[in-house]
Amino acid sequence: MEPASKHGHVRTLAVVQIVLAAACGMVAANVYYAQPLTGLISAAFGMPHESTGLFVTLPLAGYGIGLLTIVPLGDLFENRRLALTLVGAEMLCTLALSLTTIPTIYLGIAFLTGLLASVVQLFVPYVTYLVPKEDHSRAVGRAISGLMLGVMLARPVASMIASVWSWREVFRFSSVLMGALMIGLHFVLPPRSPAQPPTYGSLLRSLGGIFAGTELLRRRGLYHAAIFGSFSIFWTAVPLWLSSPKFGLSQKGIAWVALAGVAGAIAPPIAGRIADKGFTQAGTAGAMLLASASFLVSDLAFVSSNLSLTIVIVSAVLLDSAVSANLLLSQRAIYSLGSEQRSRLNGLFMATFFAGGAVSSALSGWVFARSGWTGVSILGMLLPLVALLYFATERRGSLLESISENLPQ
Repeated sequence: MEPASKHGHVRTLAVVQIVLAAACGMVAANVYYAQPLTGLISAAFGMPHESTGLFVTLPLAGYGIGLLTIVPLGDLFENRRLALTLVGAEMLCTLALSLTTIPTIYLGIAFLTGLLASVVQLFVPYVTYLVPKEDHSRAVGRAISGLMLGVMLARPVASMIASVWSWREVFRFSSVLMGALMIGLHFVLPPRSPAQPPTYGSLLRSLGGIFAGTELLRRRGLYHAAIFGSFSIFWTAVPLWLSSPKFGLSQKGIAWVALAGVAGAIAPPIAGRIADKGFTQAGTAGAMLLASASFLVSDLAFVSSNLSLTIVIVSAVLLDSAVSANLLLSQRAIYSLGSEQRSRLNGLFMATFFAGGAVSSALSGWVFARSGWTGVSILGMLLPLVALLYFATERRGSLLESISENLPQ
């Protein structure tokens, strides 16, 4: 029989992993709450329809900048204190969003909310410091499942709360969640300090060298930029399609469709087991093919009018599964490169594919306005296929080993 202390340690690690997975989801959701609420928020501030995109763009821009400026702090400062500070600041920002009546102040706080939300990318690598190397895939899979659940639930939850109360209650709800999360992290998160922390200036200067000198990082970032780009294309255009005369769904109906897509969050643990068996490359190719095929499935909605909504839901689940699975496979590969630079590696990876998602979102609305869902489907289908062609040029076997040996310090 194993010592009771060992059982207690295992239980403690399980609790920490659950809390970190929940933290990933709750914080990531703050970036996406405003997406289905832009019409309500712009009306409340008396802003023209042309300006509504700012309510979505600024949190996303803040998040992207945070990936390169805040996430690397995990290699510089004690991680527990840093996480608590950022979550506390996020709580104040979401509360301020619910109270302000001045549009320019709202937009500035929205940017800060996105900037601080990048703390979620401290949580994902955090779990890898707490568990044995052989358990990294499962631990990261749980964290990513939590993150993807938060991203996927943010839109329907915001729509539901706003339809019952008001858009301001969405951010009050988030502020309460951040307060509860801060308390939970305070009690369960163990301290973790970098072994040899660099200065912040040298840390930022090292980002370019790490990106230029790490082929695995560049490739994984571009692979996921294509798949996440397809994800962004789909979820930017599908509300417009569902509200069109073909479907005629209300805001609440669109929220239920988005909620159904949450089923795709089951993919990371499955992908983790695939990676543990040595099939990371096959899993990556499979995720690319699945993402592309999901748009082909969505086109069947034009063929069967009776099942059209069901077909769209199936397409959403397939696409969300592909994105979640490839995110796990990519981060698992990146985390194997070195623990002392893990926050910087993760920040660079996230910034790379996040840029792909931002550009794809902008293209999606433009393409839908001119070519309808057919044009959107073609664009969404092509991106993963292009990534698959690039993936086919990857050198096998020695890639990870050579990168690990030559990783810039």
